[in-house]
Amino acid sequence: MITAVTSFSQSAAEFDKHIGKQERRKKGLIVSSASSALASIPLLLSAMSRNSESPVQIQMAVSALDRAFSSDYPTKSKSEVRSGGWKRLFVQTDTGCVHAIQLDRGANAHTVKRKLQVALNFPIEESSLTCGDRVLKNDLSTIRNDSPLFLTKTLMHRSSSTPCLSPAVKDIQQQKDRGRPIVMLVRPRCCSRTKQLVKDVARAIRNGVEPVPVNGGLGGVYYFRNSKGEKAAIVKPNDEEPFAPNNPKGFVGTALGNPGGVKRSVRVGEAGFREVAAYLLDYDNSANVPPTVLVKISHPVFHVNGGVNCANNSAAEGGTQAVSKIASFQKFIPHDFDASDYGTSSFPVSAVHRIGILDIRIFNTDRHAGNLLVRKQTGAGQFGNQTELIPIDHGLCLPECLEDPYFEWIHWPQASIPFSEDEIKYIEKLDPMRDAEMLSYGVAYDP
Repeated sequence: MITAVTSFSQSAAEFDKHIGKQERRKKGLIVSSASSALASIPLLLSAMSRNSESPVQIQMAVSALDRAFSSDYPTKSKSEVRSGGWKRLFVQTDTGCVHAIQLDRGANAHTVKRKLQVALNFPIEESSLTCGDRVLKNDLSTIRNDSPLFLTKTLMHRSSSTPCLSPAVKDIQQQKDRGRPIVMLVRPRCCSRTKQLVKDVARAIRNGVEPVPVNGGLGGVYYFRNSKGEKAAIVKPNDEEPFAPNNPKGFVGTALGNPGGVKRSVRVGEAGFREVAAYLLDYDNSANVPPTVLVKISHPVFHVNGGVNCANNSAAEGGTQAVSKIASFQKFIPHDFDASDYGTSSFPVSAVHRIGILDIRIFNTDRHAGNLLVRKQTGAGQFGNQTELIPIDHGLCLPECLEDPYFEWIHWPQASIPFSEDEIKYIEKLDPMRDAEMLSYGVAYDP
């Protein structure tokens, strides 16, 4: 064994002596280039403004770093680096910035935070990385590809009622953006109709069909249209919720993930997660909740406030730079009015009961007449069957702590009528432990 090792060492030494000057020169250039790139990092960070969380400056920093390091190793193309990636994660900071982080096998939570620290000057020792209600300490092997994570400057308690929305490995393949305007972050098998809807809206975006901002309400809401120009989906970015950093209507109060929103029991920026959870918990579409998924969506129409993201200056001047957001994406349901504009006595008893069953299960704290849409049913002539109810706006359900719920329907005469046999059977089949498991470990669960 010693003789073999000695022989190998001698052979290696002789081989090293015969390396040509050209090969040495190539190595020297690579080392020099790498040293130059590393030396440029302090200059790059110092060039950034004091508002280090500006996404435009962040993107410039990350882009510059990518160019620097990719040029250091000319033997590896960008496509080769991407194809060798282990998984991709979308990380959102508490100011609403969304960053796609490509990780190699063996990477951990510290790796993600270290990558962001280089680009954002984000203090690792004062930050925590979370996925739903889980604070990620180190291991990322259980985090699925394209999962949305949240980076906050302070370690905070996460309630187990916060849905953990991440796609299942068997339901999602390794994806690349490839310039796509919409990436679905949640792909349960029961959302096949929504998957096609997302494709239709993405096609319309590429064809230049512009979305329409909704003027009403407290948060940023947008109607996205299909290729025919028809309203197809309602998109609610989580950083434009009431009191979130990029709220377009002046209700700006705190960073994402902090208490202090519309309800003290729902953190700022987490309403969209609950919109998706309400749809998934509406088994068999019993309460008629419109199909809803979580997406990463990019478009210039989205709002960004000054001091948080200077991209709004470009948009205001007619720029077309797309802004990426994490948002709830819900199918638009054509309707005639809401429950506040119509006599409640005409609402079907079964519809009121089924919405009530869902509201109690998810402890909805905001069921008022304005978020019960009404659609007339043509050809129905019997009393109580002339209308259809569509419940929407479930962002204030599944609270972290108990507070007074509000059920508009509790004052309606239908609420005094006993459940039917079918409704009792539906209730008996409900499994709260199954619901909790779905919310805790991911929504890609076939109910």
